[in-house]
Parts: sequence; structure tokens; C-alpha cells
Amino acid sequence: MAPQDRLTETLDRVETPTSPTRHAGTLLRVEDLSVAYGTHQVVHGVSFGLRRGESLALIGESGSGKSTIARSVLRLLPPGIGHAKGLVDFDGHDVLSLPERRFRPLRGRSIGFVPQDPGNSLNAVRTIGAQAEEAAALLDEPRAARRTELVLETFAQVGLEDPRRVYDSYPHQLSGGMLQRVLIGLAVLPRPALIVADEPSSALDVTIQKRILDLLSRLQRDLDISLLLITHDLAIAAERADSLVVLKEGTVQEAGSTATVFSSPASEYTRRLHADVPALNADRYRHLRDAGGDRPGGERPKIEVSGVTKTYTVEGEALTAVDDVSFAVEAGTTHALVGESGSGKTTTIRLLLGLEEPDAGSIRVAGEEVSGRSHALLKLARRHLQLVYQNPFTSLDPTWKVERLVREPLDRHRVGTRQERSERVREALDSVGLDEDLLSRRPAALSGGQRQRVAIARSLVLRPDVIVLDEPTSALDVSVQAGIVEVLLSLQAELGLTYVFVSHDLALVRQLAHTVSVMHRGRIVESGPVGTVFDDPREPYTRTLLDSVPAGFGTAAVP
Repeated sequence: MAPQDRLTETLDRVETPTSPTRHAGTLLRVEDLSVAYGTHQVVHGVSFGLRRGESLALIGESGSGKSTIARSVLRLLPPGIGHAKGLVDFDGHDVLSLPERRFRPLRGRSIGFVPQDPGNSLNAVRTIGAQAEEAAALLDEPRAARRTELVLETFAQVGLEDPRRVYDSYPHQLSGGMLQRVLIGLAVLPRPALIVADEPSSALDVTIQKRILDLLSRLQRDLDISLLLITHDLAIAAERADSLVVLKEGTVQEAGSTATVFSSPASEYTRRLHADVPALNADRYRHLRDAGGDRPGGERPKIEVSGVTKTYTVEGEALTAVDDVSFAVEAGTTHALVGESGSGKTTTIRLLLGLEEPDAGSIRVAGEEVSGRSHALLKLARRHLQLVYQNPFTSLDPTWKVERLVREPLDRHRVGTRQERSERVREALDSVGLDEDLLSRRPAALSGGQRQRVAIARSLVLRPDVIVLDEPTSALDVSVQAGIVEVLLSLQAELGLTYVFVSHDLALVRQLAHTVSVMHRGRIVESGPVGTVFDDPREPYTRTLLDSVPAGFGTAAVP
């Protein structure tokens, strides 16, 4: 019997007097909920109900009010700033009107919370065990040794292989997937009636995401827990929730059973969300992708990586991050590197960009060797080889205005006159669909999608031949992501750009890339055209990655 199969058995022994008596019916009822931050109202008259043992997903883009609604249920709105009115009824308790001293026993015991970012949700200077004991205090178990034992049992049951090591570790010593399992374990430890999960897998690899969502689904079923799932991904919501509430700018666009909302969406907004999910629309950009791939290339590939190896020494031991990696990219096409965290993708692109030197092998861009160049020659090569970083919220200097951010590569390479540089900045902005009015803004005054478009404009301003895209949309909503993908493919079709696209999102890779290399533990285990590799994978690891992609109701007809 697997450890997680014993979860009900263990937690059934824990008696929690404040836990509500289980019976059929509605557990959480929200009616006419409105929330304001100061004078700015962000949620407008939202209503929905969640039955015991069932799951409901709140879906929508950033700013739609999903997390604000969840925090209203949890009474975690910023004190003195956030104000909620309406009705939030949890198992007969009027959450919004209860004094804090009477609501506090419900939070944790009866309502569990799994936050979005495990890296920022745990205290970095305290061990996992020290923080777990705070959750164990909710069990009303007087014996400290027994509380610790229950924590370790729960860690095992949520799939943590060495519970004692996890208990003794600090957060930075665990992976993102392990930290998320810790948070789920702490949430279910008191066996609450309701778990609120706020984007519980958005920062994780696709395989880890599936394991986390499978775990939540199993716990919900085995422990008869209701699940309020917050997500922007319609495919995940359709696959995991019994019912949906679709939100836009704090208002409900539509609500109902998952099957009904997904197969016959009533609102244009829901139809657009459906269209923006890569897993549900693999051929959405086929015309643009084919236009780029059909561009005639040169006699030899634009990028040639041959037998590249890179080894680091960590605590006296050799760690091979990239092991005999080879691939080629034809001019005007997109080649994707896919795999889980630690597979060697990032090290490979650092070698390609000349930020690291390989221990063995050769890397050529446009026939020129990248490694072994002097600083001056490498700087010259980078005029034709640019990078778009993963996170638009941290990759742009917050003190600079957009004009300076986009112009800086021209300044560094002393390209043209001041007037010519200004013209090229405006051309670059226009090519990514941004207006000149944004030139005087700083990053804080831009949305996530606008920031990433600025980053792409910055990479284009030198008119490079090759752009390396390192998870360029992973921090963005699916609708914003769709806009970025369309910009990238349009630019490729128009300018003949060559892309190396690094991602763990195989659904997005299918939309965007022509060829793919699957990396696992530093090696390429499978490579070829995207259609061939994804439709008929040879390797078990590739099949595991593909099986982890949320499918939702993939065959549903959407008007």
C-alpha cells in the first residue's frame, strides 16, 4: 500500500472538535460579494455555491478578482485597506460578520489554504519542521511527540519520500514541487472541510503540476474535502473541477457545471479564454508557423550544437549539467528545448549565448564558432544573437523608461546617430504592437504582457538573426501569452528570425515550434519534428511529459 493511500486512515484518528459535522448540502455560499481596496472596487456582486465534497474553479485573467474572492473567504484581505460586503456563509457561519476571535479557529482547522508560490509562502530562516508544528497545534493533540509523528506521517502521505529530511530542511533546500507538497500536507493535516488552492501549480513543471493536481484530487475524494480552485488555465479547471465561475474585471461572466460551461460557453469572454489555451488549440497559429518554416534557408543550419558537454564541481563532486548534447536549427525556424527543471535546458542556452564555456564540443551560429572568442568578438556576435528572459517583472530595470530600455543595446553597440536610434526604437515598439505613448513609462506602469513586449522589442532593436526565448510566457496569463506567441510568429514569418525556445509547456511548444529536443538529466533523449515526436514518442520520458499536459474536455465543440 502506497503511503498516500493511508491518508484517510491516519487522519481519521485525529479528533477536531471545531470541525463541522459532515452532511450533504452546500458548504460555502457566496452571495452578492463586493470587495474594494480603498475607494477602488475590484469585485462586483459575485455569487456562487460549493457543495460538500465537490470542487469549484474560479477562472479568469490577472485582475479578474479570483484571489481577492479567495482572500475574502479566508478573511485575509489587507486590514484597513480591503473591505468586503455581501454574504460569505461557510457551514452556517457568516464569515464577514464574525469577530476575528471567533473566525480564527475556523481558519486552518475547517478552511485550509494552499497559496500560489511555495517559495514565498514559507519562512526562509526557519526549518520546515518548525513551521509544520504551528499547523500541528491546530490538532488539539496535547502530546508534542504525537504531533510531530502526525506531521511526518502526513508528509509521507502527500508523496514526500524522506519525511524526516524534509522536516529538518530549510525551504531553500527543497524543490518547488516538494515545497508545494509540504504546503498541501500542512493544509490537510487538521482535515478541514474546505481547501482554498490559489494557483497551486502555476510555478511548477508540467509533470510536477500533474502530480500536485492529482494529489489534491485524491485528497478531496478520500477525505470528502471541498475544493475551491483558483486558476487562469481553463484546461486545468475543466479537468479538475465539478463547476466553474468565469470572472472578468470582478464580475461573473457565466457559471455552471464544468461540462456545460466548457462545451457551450454563453459569453464571448469564455470562448476567448478557451481559444487561448494551447492544450486545446494546437493548430491555432499553424498558418503563421508554416509561413516561417517555409522560408528558404541557407546551405547549412543557422545554429549547430555538436557534442557539447559542461560539468560543474559542487561540494567537491562533479556534476554533469549538459552531456554530449547535439542539435541543429534551420534558418527561419523555431527549435524547442523541453524538459523538467534540472534537465539542462538553461545551461545549454547559456553555452549557446557564450555566457559559459563548454568543456567539450562545438557551438556555431551562422557558421561562426561561439566558444573561445575574445570579449570584443563575443560582443560583436551578440548583435546577431539576443535573449528574451523568462520573467518580465524582473528582467527590466525598474528605474528606466521604456525608451531607454529598448535603446540601450543600440547605445552599447554605438549603432547610428541619436535620431536613427530613436527611429529604430519606435520601429521595434511598433513591430510588437506597442504605441509610442509608452516610451515615457517605467515598467511599474506596464502590464505583464506589455513588459514582455518591451523585452522582445529590446531584443529586436539590433535586428538580430537569432533570438533565444527562455520561458518567455510562463509568468503570463494564457490570454496574454497568446498575444505574445502571435507577435513572435508574425515577426518570424516577416523577418525570417530563428528562435531557440526553452519551455516545459509542451502544449505551447506544439503551437510554436517546428522541431524539438527533449532533455532529461543533461542529455537529449529524443529529437525531431514536433509533430513526429509528440504524436509518436519513442521514449518513456517523452510520453510522461505528454501525458502530463492538461487535456480538459479536448473534444468539446466550442461555438
